[in-house]
Amino acid sequence: MLAPDNTEFEAAAVPDPADVTIGGLLGFLAAHKEKPLVFFYDGRPVQPGYHVTEVKAGQFAALDCGANPESWTEIFVQLWDVNEDRTHMPAGKFSAIVRKVTEHVALDPAAKLTFEVSDGVRPMQLHRAGLPEIVGGEVHVELSPRPASCKPRDRWLEEQKASCCGASGKVQPCCS
Repeated sequence: MLAPDNTEFEAAAVPDPADVTIGGLLGFLAAHKEKPLVFFYDGRPVQPGYHVTEVKAGQFAALDCGANPESWTEIFVQLWDVNEDRTHMPAGKFSAIVRKVTEHVALDPAAKLTFEVSDGVRPMQLHRAGLPEIVGGEVHVELSPRPASCKPRDRWLEEQKASCCGASGKVQPCCS
């Protein structure tokens, strides 16, 4: 779980480079507190007056399409994409908002991170966050639509890749 002093954020691992965790994001932001934090989605940046309107944690239990039980935790950060005559929020302010949430809600630093984004007119869209990067003195985080997946198929593909590549770790033609 996340500690209010941010001690677990730096140790959090990112399970998939295309999908950063809340711990991975906050760990990165800790070194860039004063830099503006700019999220990008639909090919454009969020407006400078965006708000973090909600941070919530969910624990889910489900059956996948192969009737396999699944469970996971997920953190949802809701962004309201509005312009209120301000600059983009500093990374430290975003981190402080999340830390404030941890005073009331336990957040797993390794949990799947989903951003809910809306301009207040269009319906909310679900996005995953890519790895943050520094561009022109700003922290940029690319949000991409969260795709659906078939977990049994995903597991089968991983098994095929593991058996094809073998334990030797040598890259073979079927490995990618």
